[in-house]
Amino acid sequence: MSDKNQLAGHCQNPEVYLDRRREELHKVVNRLTKTCLSGNCFEHLAPQPIPLREKTIAIIKQARKIIFPGYFTQTRIDPVNLKYYLGQELSELHEMLGHQIILAIRHDCLRYEHDSCRNCEERGLDAATKFVKQLPQLRETLAGDVRAALEGDPAAKSVDQVIFSYPGLFAISIYRMAHLLHHLEVPLLPRMMTEYAHNLTGIDINPGAHIDENFFIDHGTGIVIGETTRIGRRVRIYQGVTLGALSLPRDAGESLRNKKRHPTIEDDVIIYAGATILGGDTVIGARSVIGGNVWLTSSIPPDTKVLQKPQPPIYSGRKPS
Repeated sequence: MSDKNQLAGHCQNPEVYLDRRREELHKVVNRLTKTCLSGNCFEHLAPQPIPLREKTIAIIKQARKIIFPGYFTQTRIDPVNLKYYLGQELSELHEMLGHQIILAIRHDCLRYEHDSCRNCEERGLDAATKFVKQLPQLRETLAGDVRAALEGDPAAKSVDQVIFSYPGLFAISIYRMAHLLHHLEVPLLPRMMTEYAHNLTGIDINPGAHIDENFFIDHGTGIVIGETTRIGRRVRIYQGVTLGALSLPRDAGESLRNKKRHPTIEDDVIIYAGATILGGDTVIGARSVIGGNVWLTSSIPPDTKVLQKPQPPIYSGRKPS
């Protein structure tokens, strides 16, 4: 038989090759199963599902439709149907959020407390109810953040532009939702929410941070705000700012958990692009201005201006006249 005929015969009879592939795949499955049961790798082998990222994103979008009615929906809204619209959207939000909180609480009970889950459904629905009860106050707080953007950015042409397109407001909105859930001691969901904003905007705000009203982020990319940061009223920060912790030891996860590790920024402070402020004991006094690329690891008093000393440029090649 010619080589061509042999090849044709093999193509018409692939069972031998399929069996061999199945055997190889079976070996891989056995190895994966072994690593899952070894305790050395990570898995979620439990009868209860965990919160879904897609559902968490849907909750964010639903909440924004309520906080800013008419901006993120194709539904026509006017004063006549506003109450009906908000009632429908709020009921849907409460149901979606309640279900995901229940999953998060149940997951924590079974996985980390090694105990049967007690009243998980009641606790989840109670947290969802407490969250939606705070939405009117959250709307007012975010309205102040919108006004801060209009006052702080000459390029801001309108409220609509800020709400539709400013990544800073998007990140702040999600942070403020996540912060409410964080204070309600809801596991998993708050960080899932802020990491969604981080992924889209490059702005990383830990849900545990405390940020007061009228907060403005301009541009935003590369901003990091750590878990124990405290930020006062009417603070403005620019891209690339880090409000972080000092150098951490290897066991920092346990030894420094729940301790103040990040700075305090008092009222009316402006922090320009690229500045880095580190340490739980560091306090930036009210009305101070921190210039671009400044590095601070100690406190400064109120009404202080901190600037980086200008460095002469270094030219390689022909120096401009």
